[in-house]
Amino acid sequence: MEQAELLKFTVQALERLGLPYALVGSFASGIWGETRFTQDIDILIELPLDLVSSLCASFPPNEFYVSEPAALDASRAFHQFNVIHPASGNKIDFMVARPGAWNQSQLTRRRIVQLFPDQPAAVAAPEDVILGKLLYYQEGGSEKHLRDIAGILLFSSALIDPEYLEARSKELGVDETWHSLLAKLESQQNS
Repeated sequence: MEQAELLKFTVQALERLGLPYALVGSFASGIWGETRFTQDIDILIELPLDLVSSLCASFPPNEFYVSEPAALDASRAFHQFNVIHPASGNKIDFMVARPGAWNQSQLTRRRIVQLFPDQPAAVAAPEDVILGKLLYYQEGGSEKHLRDIAGILLFSSALIDPEYLEARSKELGVDETWHSLLAKLESQQNS
């Protein structure tokens, strides 16, 4: 199962169950910016305890590996669990949304994008993808996150709400990294 097929399969399961979700991470940055290879698909999800079994059952055990205890634990503790398609090695990382303002905001601000000809999907707004990439960069320092942000700014700048991005970057403690990146990009454009 190719990544695109896995994503479509997963989106259909989430839609069927009525679970609020948003595609985040590198897949989302590829929608708003430049596409690049990624080893997994990150999805922010609201997952009530009473729907964990139904979500896990959406991935047949003869095709997928998913640990229902891990999913239950993730639902309770607001962290992540994954679903693996062993035959292809492709993986979905489900990140259970915390009750905090930014996580909930990502779900309410998500955008519906025609990801496949016959299947739309919810994708985090470009500002929220940028914020997530800034957080990932602060955690691990990988330049790929800054390149992803630059791609989003290049291709989707007209869609970005700068006031929201400024306010949330301060709230999340990534405003210095954000301003440093903007200054770097501006100096590259001027040279």
